[in-house]
Amino acid sequence: MATAQDASAIADIYAPYVRDTVISFEAEPPTAQQIEARLSATLVRFPWLVALACDRVVGYAYAGPHRTREAYRWSADVSLYLDESVHRRGYGRRLYTGLLEILGAQGYVNAYAGIALPNAASVGLHEALGFTHVGTFTQVGFKAGAWRDVGWWHRPLVDPPASPAEPRPWSGLPDSVLAAALR
Repeated sequence: MATAQDASAIADIYAPYVRDTVISFEAEPPTAQQIEARLSATLVRFPWLVALACDRVVGYAYAGPHRTREAYRWSADVSLYLDESVHRRGYGRRLYTGLLEILGAQGYVNAYAGIALPNAASVGLHEALGFTHVGTFTQVGFKAGAWRDVGWWHRPLVDPPASPAEPRPWSGLPDSVLAAALR
């Protein structure tokens, strides 16, 4: 589980995605303080997880609200970023699997992921984890001198209940649920 002490490592992992790619649509890499504020703002409702290798944070995955209107509160957007040194070594799959299990246990019904296209590695990971493509916003963002498309992928987390309970804070989940998700 990510903590405020992980903010600097998270910022370091994320910076190259902002600076050197079109994967993130941010223009400037956020500082560790900005990452810590983002983490603190959503941490009660949504999980942030980190992957460690040799006691070093090498990746992170997190969830946030899908949209702000009340009827969307059972859906979450998910994101994953890895240090280049651990690409294609299973860290992304383990992080996302844990994140999705926790979201389902909280009572979230749907997970959505936006992927700047083209990005075969991200599309492959999401589809391997049960996400399906639901649409593409064409030329929705302008970065690095060109208009970029963003595809959206969806994964059901649980069967939609007829009368859903409010999603629970993830920090209040039983230890057994968290332990199973973070194995």
